[in-house]
Parts: sequence; C-alpha cells; structure tokens
Amino acid sequence: MDRVIRELAERRKEASLGGGQHRIDAQHKRGKLTARERIDLLLDEGSFEEYDMFVEHNCTDFGMENSKFPGDGVVTGWGTVNGRIIYVFAKDFTVFGGSLSETHAKKIIKIQEMAVRNRAPIIGIFDAGGARIQEGVAALGGYGEVFLRNTLASGVIPQISMIMGPCAGGDVYSPAMTDFIFMVRDTSYMFVTGPDVVKTVTNETVTTEELGGASVHTTKSSIADAAFDNDVEALLQLRRFVDFLPESNVAEVPVIPSFDDEDREEPSLDTLIPENPNQPYDMRELIGKVVDEGDFFEIQENFAKNIIIGFARMEGRTVGIVANQPMVLAGVLDSDASRKAARFVRFCDCFSIPVITFVDVPGFLPGTDQEYGGLIKHGAKLLFAFAEATIPKVTVITRKAYGGAYDVMSSKHIRGDVNYAWPSAEIAVMGAKGAVEIIFRKDAGDEEKIAEQTKIYEQRFCSPFVAAERGFIDEVIMPRNTRRRLCRALNMLRKKTVENPWKKHDNIPL
Repeated sequence: MDRVIRELAERRKEASLGGGQHRIDAQHKRGKLTARERIDLLLDEGSFEEYDMFVEHNCTDFGMENSKFPGDGVVTGWGTVNGRIIYVFAKDFTVFGGSLSETHAKKIIKIQEMAVRNRAPIIGIFDAGGARIQEGVAALGGYGEVFLRNTLASGVIPQISMIMGPCAGGDVYSPAMTDFIFMVRDTSYMFVTGPDVVKTVTNETVTTEELGGASVHTTKSSIADAAFDNDVEALLQLRRFVDFLPESNVAEVPVIPSFDDEDREEPSLDTLIPENPNQPYDMRELIGKVVDEGDFFEIQENFAKNIIIGFARMEGRTVGIVANQPMVLAGVLDSDASRKAARFVRFCDCFSIPVITFVDVPGFLPGTDQEYGGLIKHGAKLLFAFAEATIPKVTVITRKAYGGAYDVMSSKHIRGDVNYAWPSAEIAVMGAKGAVEIIFRKDAGDEEKIAEQTKIYEQRFCSPFVAAERGFIDEVIMPRNTRRRLCRALNMLRKKTVENPWKKHDNIPL
C-alpha cells in the first residue's frame, strides 16, 4: 500500500508541474501565473477539487505519441468562492501552449455539464494558442462540443471568461458566448485571425495589441467587460464580481449583510441637478450615494460611456443598475449604448436580478452615421429587453426624458413596475425651445413670442406633474429620499410574478 501511495504522490507532483519547471519559469517571466496558481488565487484556500488530472491525449500523428503530459493542457474541477460552489477550467499554457485537443475538450465538457446539472456558475480561464493542429478535425470537433454546452448553459448558469493570455481562432468563440469576459492588460489578447494572417489577406500591418488587446476590446469592440493590470488584480476582482451573481436561474440573488441604513437620507442629492438644464452632472455620484456602502461594480466602463451599467446592492441584495450619463454626449442613446444596456438587462432578467434605471436622456443621437449603422434596430434591442423583462423594474427620472428615449428607458408603458421622478424631471416629446420653434415656425423671427411660448410649453409639458396626472409616474419624490424609496419599492416587488405568452423563444431584433 505504501508503494501505491508513493506512486500516487509522485504522479500528482508530475501532473502539477504541467509542461515542466522550465516552462513554468518562462510563464512567470512573461508576468503571468500558471493555470493552477490562478485557480488557487481565485478559489477559497484549500477548496479546489481537481478532476482528470491524469488524462492524456490519444493522438499518434506527427510523433505525438512520444509527447504526452498529464492533464493535457487544461486544469478542471470545482471549488468555492466565499463559500459558494464554482466550477472552473484553466488552460495551461505550459503544455502544448494550452492548445485544445479532443481529450482536452472532453475535460472542459465534463465540467460544463456538471455545472449545469448542479446549477452553479462556471469560470473559464483562457491562455492558449487555439486548436492543436496535429489533431486536425478531432480538435475542431472538440471546439464544437464546447460551443454547444456554452449555448445550452446560457441563461441557466452564469458563465464567465477570464482572458489571461493569448486567445485566438476557435478559442475566442467559447468566451464570446459566455455572459461576461474580463481581460488582463498587456498580456492578454483575443482575435479570430492573428497579425500574420491579417497581413497576408488584407495587407494591413498591425500588432497583436492593436488587433485584439484589452484596450481594443474594452473601448472599441465591446467584447470585454473590463480589464485589469495583472493576474492577481484580475482574479481578486473576479472573486468580488462573482459575489453579485446568483448561482443559477432558479436560485435567489445573493444576500450579503449590509450596515447601510435603508432609510438613509442624502441631502446632497437635492442639489445634484444644475440650474442650467444644459449643464452636465455625474450620474455615478447619484449611484454611489444610493446603493449599499457606495459599492458599485461597473461593467464596460470604457465603452459607450453615455450609459452606465453594473451591479450594486440594496439592503444587501444584488441589483442591476442602468443609467444615462449626462457627462458624455448629454446621456443620449446611440447604437453602442443601446446594445450595451440591452445585453445587460437581458442578463439580469435571465437570473432574476432586479433592475434600477436612472433616466436623464435627451433622445436618440441623430446623424447619418447612426442611421446607416442601424440605430433603429439597435435602439429596438434596448426597448425589447426592457419590455420582455419580468424582473422587478424601478425607474427614477432625474431630469430629461425626451421623445422615444423616454419610452425605451423602462417607462411605465413597457411594464416598469415603479416609476418615480424628481421635481427636476422634464418629460416631453422634445425640449421646450425646439418644440416651440416647430409649433410656431411662422413666428420664427419674433424672439419675444418664441420666448413667451417656450415658457408656456415648459410650464405645461416640461415637468413631472403632467405625466404624474396620467399615472405614468407613480410619485414625484424628493431626491434626498431616493435610497429609501428604492429600498421600499424593491421590497414590495420581491414576490412579483408575471409571465409572458408561451413561445419557443423570442426573436429579438439582433
């Protein structure tokens, strides 16, 4: 028995070294942790249970039968993050560059199926060079099987991808089908075809970072939801992020003890809105002052900055936040902002996370670029997302809510549950001056009359009370009481039940 135990210990030691100590050293020289080091940092200490540690590939072409490593380039298993079960797989760049083989794929598939069967989140850590070319179509088949499980798990369990090195070719499509993607600056990148192929096909000369680095995917493509400076920061922030998410679509939102009084007043909010309607203010200040302890995890902070999305807590319970940002383009809705918010609202609806919407929107962005780029359909995505969502939805209009953008931003007309407005709210088809210039275009040269009619229009339409008179606004509230009103509304809506008509699935305007 002692001999067998010693053999097991030796085998475990060999497997834990992946591709060998020299490759581990090379990984460290690149400023990156190894697959097992990343898992150890992500999960609670001592909680990781590794599966398939001794699996090896079965390829015999190109001399591969003489080159085998236990684990075959991916570490899989489960553990806990702050006591909650998480399934995880991490590509091991020290073994064949983390490339995917048929057996490598089977290890991932096993963990994906276990995660769905046991209704717990799954996290994939990517640091790999794509398919293992020695295996040809077998590797491609493995990718397809992984993609299928991504699709079937969508909306059932949270799926998160952490890109911590190269991620190219087939490897990018699995993360693309997950709910959230995070990257590490300077050491991670994602693209379908690399710089050499791009140079050959299009004659473009581009670096790896310019083609698919974290700066590109967090600011231009919107592929990544956030980027961090190094492996350690990325994994610690991932631990924080996971705490906001339910375990599955049948689990309740997590509850964390809060020491922030739900009745807390914020007198400073009474003066947040500037006297000048064209002067911006920072919507993040409002968010920070109403959520628990000011703790807000923002998503896609550097993309479509005219809208803010992210997770916070109210009375210890997770909520999603969607808010127009007057500091950027006056908070206008454009194609990028609409897509960004629509995907977030749909995620929240999948996992029964209530959504709070803060509205200060002057309308949709005009111009040929937007129209040619499909603004109508992109704007409809956000409208569709809010309208189909059956989660609790609480809306606060702080200032402008003009035109169709008023309807889109979780209005009462598309099943907003509780809709509040501050006294500074202006709910109208458009701004008073523009409306009057259209209505009284014959008097365009009479500045005195235009000014008089503008004042009349403002009094008649540009206030929350006209909408309140019709029941479109449930109540006009004092800004200082916003946190208390939100907490009470969310408590009231906690047992909300509503069902959409039966359908196989909807046909959102993609």
